[in-house]
Formats: sequence, structure tokens, C-alpha cells
Amino acid sequence: MTLSINTNAAALNALQSLNRTTTQLEDTQLRINTGLEVNSAKDNAAIFAIAQNLRADRQGLEAVKSSLDRATSVLDISMAAAESIQELLIEMKEKVTQAADAGLPDDSREALQEDFERLRDQIVTIAKNATFNGTNMIDGPANPPTKPAELVALVSVDATLKIQVPRQNLQLAPATTTPAAGDAIQLAQDTTFTDATEAEALISAIDASIKNVSESLTVMGAGSNSMDRQRTFIDKLGDTVETGIGNMVDADMARESAMLQALQVKQQLGTQALSIANQQPQAILSLFGNG
Repeated sequence: MTLSINTNAAALNALQSLNRTTTQLEDTQLRINTGLEVNSAKDNAAIFAIAQNLRADRQGLEAVKSSLDRATSVLDISMAAAESIQELLIEMKEKVTQAADAGLPDDSREALQEDFERLRDQIVTIAKNATFNGTNMIDGPANPPTKPAELVALVSVDATLKIQVPRQNLQLAPATTTPAAGDAIQLAQDTTFTDATEAEALISAIDASIKNVSESLTVMGAGSNSMDRQRTFIDKLGDTVETGIGNMVDADMARESAMLQALQVKQQLGTQALSIANQQPQAILSLFGNG
């Protein structure tokens, strides 16, 4: 081997080897710090691109869950209100049935009338208050955009698949208005009675209203069940996507730990080898009697 004071080939080779080891050590430490084997496109462009697409889908699933949660909350409040309204209607039927007794004293009928009107007004209040996050699906007929015709929940990340639950109008008709056949509750906000005949005439309307509220509860309950099932599926799908991403990009920490220790030893040996190589030019001095 040629001895030269200008070029130390052994030191250069040792330095290159040490630099490679240092780079490998930095990469290993990065994988340990992040827990990821693929941190960027330069690690594995194809895998990184796939993982990014899956991460986007995963975020989309979070939006779907939020949509389902919102719609479910609206339905929960709507169904609770509908159940309360139905209970009030049952009480109102009791009042009008009692008031339909022609032999009932006038003062007793007046007391029943007052109770009837109190119950009627409670229906109006409950329907108005059945609101979640600005959405009320039972207070009156559809009137977009403030009163949508249906409650919509997303069930796919591309927003093409949806669960739709139609509006259920459980509000009383405006005062002095004859309730339309399509209204669930066949009563107006000023409906009342003053004698037995008027009270009797209300029985069939209240019976129809109770039946219609039951049908509305069925529609809302079916929608809520669909959303619950879809929410459970989305949770499982999200977990599956998360696992798939991990399988592609997560680092094997046991392997990285072993690699870290090996590279640290290799770096120490490389440093020593470079130190030895740097001392080789000193041998030239012995050739001139200065060793």
C-alpha cells in the first residue's frame, strides 16, 4: 500500500463507512421516535401514497360518525317529545270523554275544559322545544331551509350514501285553522269544547291523532335503529382502516431496538477505525528517522 501524506485512503474508507452507519442510525432513531417505518414518501413512495389515501378515508369516516351522531340526537329528542305528546293526547281523550257525558254538571265540564286546554298548550310547547343544534323535525310542516322535509345522515365518505328520515309534523295546526287530513295531530292550537256535543265530536280526532303519533314514532324509531347499526359498522370500519394503515407504515419496535443497539456498536467501532486510519501517516516519519 502506498504511503502518502496527501491522500489517506484508509481514513477516507473508514469515514464513508462511519457516515453510512450514522445515517442508518439516524433513520432507526427516527423510526423509534415516530413509531413509523414509512415516515415520508422517500421511505417508500407507493406505501406512503396508499397510507395517505387511507388516512383521508379515516378522516372522512370521522365526519360520517359526526353526521350520524347529530342525526341520532335529533331523533332521540324528537322521539322523546313524540312520546310526551302522545301521553298528553291520551289524557286529553280522558277529558273529552268525561266531558261528553250530557249529565255532567256545567262546572265540572268547565274544569275539564280548562284541563284540556292546558294539555293542548303543552303539546305546542313540547313540539317547539324538540330542537337539537338548531334542528327541529316535528314542529310544523316542511319549510326549507329552516324546516327541512327530511333528516339526513351521511353513511359514506364520498357523501353519496345517506339515511333519510322524513319530517313528522306533530305540531297543532294554527289557531282558527281546520286541521288538514295530512296532519298527524287532528287538532288546532285553539281547539276546545263548551258542551257535551262538542266534547264528543273531539274523541275521534284525538283517537286519530294518537294513532298517527304512533306511526310517526315507528318511522323515527326505524330511522334511529338504522343509524345505530350504521354507527356500529362505521366504528368497525374505522378500526379496520386504522389497522391497515398500521400494518403498512408502523415500525417493528423489537426489530428497531435490536438494530439500534447494533448500529450504536458499529458506530463506536467505525469511530475507532477512523482514528486508527488517521494515525497511519505518522508511519511516514519513521522512514526519515523521526519515528
